Amino acid sequence: MMNKQVYVQQVADWARIRGYTDILANVDGYAKPKAYGRQQDGESFVPDVTGKQFDQKSYFEVVLKTNDTDYLIAKLKLLYQLATRNGGQLFLMVPKGHSLFAKAIASNSRVPAEIIVLPERKKIS
Repeated sequence: MMNKQVYVQQVADWARIRGYTDILANVDGYAKPKAYGRQQDGESFVPDVTGKQFDQKSYFEVVLKTNDTDYLIAKLKLLYQLATRNGGQLFLMVPKGHSLFAKAIASNSRVPAEIIVLPERKKIS
């Protein structure tokens, strides 16, 4: 199982380098983003990373292959609504090898998100 936290840290760095401010990330060392609950079933979603650019809040979600596609699609739809409401964007941050899965999820769920393939992490031997 891949450690999503490693990618969340990488995404937070990616956003900071590209000029996003007020970065919140669901990883140690950062303030955590606010959780959003769904009224109909009480399900709670915490964005992986959020950041602001020109007062527009964007959401960055690390997408890894999963069998729990219902949860992922529900989370992406919510984040997309939040992003567009705030004039921001939803970015699907995808490690190499997961982009076909991410594209299929975005297409099947009709979530217009920008898909960014993360650079491979250097292997430390």
